[in-house]
Amino acid sequence: MDIDSSEPMTDVQEKPRKERNTDHKVLRIHTEDAQNDETAEGEFVERKTRPKRLKRKAAGETSEAMDTEATVPKKPHFAKLAASQQMSGKAEFRKVRIPPNRLKALKENWLEIYNPIVQQLFLQVRFNIKMRRVEIKTSKETKEVSALQKAEDFVKAFSVGFEVADALALVRLDDLYLESFQVQDVKTLRGDHLARAIGRIAGKGGKTKFTIENVTKTRIVLQENKINILGTFHNIAAARRAISNLILGSPPSKVYGTMRAIAAKVHDRF
Repeated sequence: MDIDSSEPMTDVQEKPRKERNTDHKVLRIHTEDAQNDETAEGEFVERKTRPKRLKRKAAGETSEAMDTEATVPKKPHFAKLAASQQMSGKAEFRKVRIPPNRLKALKENWLEIYNPIVQQLFLQVRFNIKMRRVEIKTSKETKEVSALQKAEDFVKAFSVGFEVADALALVRLDDLYLESFQVQDVKTLRGDHLARAIGRIAGKGGKTKFTIENVTKTRIVLQENKINILGTFHNIAAARRAISNLILGSPPSKVYGTMRAIAAKVHDRF
């Protein structure tokens, strides 16, 4: 008996599957009020409104944005405070000790030290004879907070051996500094070895010291085994490198070559 493969095996009809409610679509069911509804029976209609969660989130973001915009304060503008107000109305003191070998020079150049501190920096200054130190004090007329530090550096530079004209640059310029270090900070030397190292730094008649000063545009004072350098940050670093090489034993001729290379770089830069 031949079986026709085209005919279905059973007479059971497949039931239509129910589609899930996705993408916020709803199945409209025929009711008594369907006659007044424009949509056809069994038709899918897409919701045009957002879910409640999204609505609440959007509403919260908008309210927060409105609150932040409304509560952003404007930048305050305050008048510039005077130096006396920044120091909380209290006077500040600085004391600089003068070594015995500089007392005579201080008496001879007292007016040249006194006038810039009082007339330019608007500070009060006096020399304590008993304690052998210069005392500096702020006043109501002081306009700059850094005036006290400038005056201290000025007096300290004079006390270590700089001339008044060179030390006065610390008052007029803001990018000048005073650095001091000892020979033992570079290399531990004693006796004749220490004397020879200082001799290499000074040179014959001060030739090596003057060469370093002219090339690096600094001022150098040798105070026993202490070396004081006055200049800008980069110039002080170049001068200290040259002096350190001399202390470590490099001959002056080699240091001169290094100084010429530094001078060429500075000339090309400017």
